[in-house]
Amino acid sequence: MENVPSLRERNIALIGFMGVGKTTIGELVSKKLYRDFIDVDKAIEEKYGMKIPEIFQEKGETEFRRIEKETSIHLCKNERLKILSLGGGAYAQPDIRETCMKYCIVISLDLTWDSWKDRLNLIIDNRPILQNKSMEEIEDLFQKRQGAYDYNSFQVKTDSMNEDEVAEEIVSLLKLGWEWYPPHAVD
Repeated sequence: MENVPSLRERNIALIGFMGVGKTTIGELVSKKLYRDFIDVDKAIEEKYGMKIPEIFQEKGETEFRRIEKETSIHLCKNERLKILSLGGGAYAQPDIRETCMKYCIVISLDLTWDSWKDRLNLIIDNRPILQNKSMEEIEDLFQKRQGAYDYNSFQVKTDSMNEDEVAEEIVSLLKLGWEWYPPHAVD
């Protein structure tokens, strides 16, 4: 039998499209909850000694997705009490999605297409999947991934909130959930 953590011990996995603010929000939430923060992309970069764009270029997207899957599943199953920020495309992989839903509290950071477009110039340079893509192709990718992000424990609509407000909303939702399901409750 697998050792599934109790609700309070579970990692909190932040999901959402690239550039939605998972890393920034994750760092803020980790400070508020006194938990360590792990950015899955950074963990991959440290393990392989290369930046994500270099991995894409040298190994290709298929190999990157395999590495991403292996790393994400390992962290979800083997870490406890962490805040995890998954890459924007990671959660589109069914195995990662299933593992996260079983071992983590999954919080989807949701942003409308129009709000996301306003951020494009800030993020496009270090996102290999966006390179040489038309706006229509990027919007198609955005829309295609939304279905995966619907599998979550909580969803936070971030359009009208700043980073601190989003982090505070997440902490409030988590505390409410923990109150409803005390430590002795069956998960």
